[in-house]
Order: sequence, then C-alpha cells, then structure tokens
Amino acid sequence: MSDPLRLRAACVIVTGALDRTTRIVAWLVLPLALLLFAQWPLRDLVGAWSRQANDVAQWIFALYVAFAVRAATRAKAHMATSIEATAPRPHWRELMGRFGEAVLVLPWAIFVLVSGAAPTWRSVVGLEAFSDTFDPLYFVIRLSAWLLALLVALEAMLVIVSAGGDER
Repeated sequence: MSDPLRLRAACVIVTGALDRTTRIVAWLVLPLALLLFAQWPLRDLVGAWSRQANDVAQWIFALYVAFAVRAATRAKAHMATSIEATAPRPHWRELMGRFGEAVLVLPWAIFVLVSGAAPTWRSVVGLEAFSDTFDPLYFVIRLSAWLLALLVALEAMLVIVSAGGDER
C-alpha cells in the first residue's frame, strides 16, 4: 500500500472514530437540559443542591461544546467569509478552506494545546474542584478546553490532508 493510500485510510479511520464519538457525546444534551431545568426546583422547592446541579451542568456543557465545535466545523455550519462563500468553483473553495485551516486554525489549536498542557495536567492531577462550591470535577472543564483544541487540530489536519474532501 502506497503512502498516499495509507494516509487516506488513516484519515477515514480517524474521521469515523471522531464521528462516532461525536454522535455519542451529542446525547449529553439530555442530562445537561435536565440539570439546568432542575436548578430552579432544587433551589426554590428543595432548598438545596442547585449549585451542585449547576456545577455538573457546567462540566457536561464543556464536554458537549468541545465536540459540538468539531461537529459544526465538519458540517460547515460556521459562518464563512464572503470570499469563500462566493468562490466561483468548488475547487477554489476547497483550496481556500485548506489554506485557512493550515494558516489560521491549526497554528491556533497547536498553541492552545502546547500552552495549555501544563495547567491542564496540573488541574487533572490535582483533581481541581470548583472554587466557590468546592465540588469536584472542575478539572473536567479545563480538560474540555484542551480537548476542544485537540479536536479542532485533528479536524484541521483531516481537512488539510484530505484528497478532494470526500471524507467531509
């Protein structure tokens, strides 16, 4: 198998794995909505646990957003520049998309990954808690920000190396 075919096969495998994971993570919207809805009754009727429900909802939301940004990018649901949107040929749109991923998106994602690695690692190892409630799992929010950058970097690399954009 030649190197371009191996690269293409690897892209298909990674894309499939990311797509499956994103579909699973999308279900987090249900407990998120339930927790956000439960805050008022917990505060007003029960008189307790509303802050804990909010804390759990925050880390679920952080994970959800990390994957939702990737899903929106993959579905081309983000706003586009007028140049890209009105490019006369699909070939030019594809080239501009790859250029943007390589010059703008990937360097930013790598910067966030590198600069955020140490604080994220410290937060995870220390099992950082929420500062106001001291509830556990605040480190999940920090980890989600790093995960967001990782997913954006992976998606950018898939766009850059994809031949013809067939995987999208």
